[in-house]
Amino acid sequence: MIGVHTCCAARAVRAVRVLAVTLAVAPTVIAGLAIAVAGASAARAAETPAYPQGAGAFQANCAVCHGPAGAGIPGLAPPLSSYPARFAASAEGRRQLAITVLYGMFGDITVGQSHFNSQMPDFARLDDATLAAALNFVVFDLAHAATDLKPLAAEEIAAERAHPLDGAAVREHRKGLVAGGP
Repeated sequence: MIGVHTCCAARAVRAVRVLAVTLAVAPTVIAGLAIAVAGASAARAAETPAYPQGAGAFQANCAVCHGPAGAGIPGLAPPLSSYPARFAASAEGRRQLAITVLYGMFGDITVGQSHFNSQMPDFARLDDATLAAALNFVVFDLAHAATDLKPLAAEEIAAERAHPLDGAAVREHRKGLVAGGP
């Protein structure tokens, strides 16, 4: 992972130099931009997720809609910065997280002040440990849940896998949770 960020930083620095030469920008501006790009890349490289397997699963399966940092994409998919941490703090919320990744969800939901009406696909093809790791990445690395919160376990996913639902039922369960309090 660090190699990828270093490679990206090197490309960015080269691009800035080419742009500077093309635009005849002062060398001090070039140096400042190069340092900023390299520093940002190094900071990203230093950030190691608490759930690296979950990070990989998230990037491979979820980031295309929710964005690589879980910030969401307006009109497509909601941000994952608040509800997952809140849900992980209760038994029914943990159930919601599990059934959402297992069975998907469709229909209108509100997150913050934004409305979303799309269809999240199910990820039941992934094994329970991978789904738990992805959820833990979302809850702890993206939504910054309290560190004393218990991570989701593969057994929690397996328990919900035994009771199949459709995406509309998943949304209805969520609606009850959101209406029930903060």
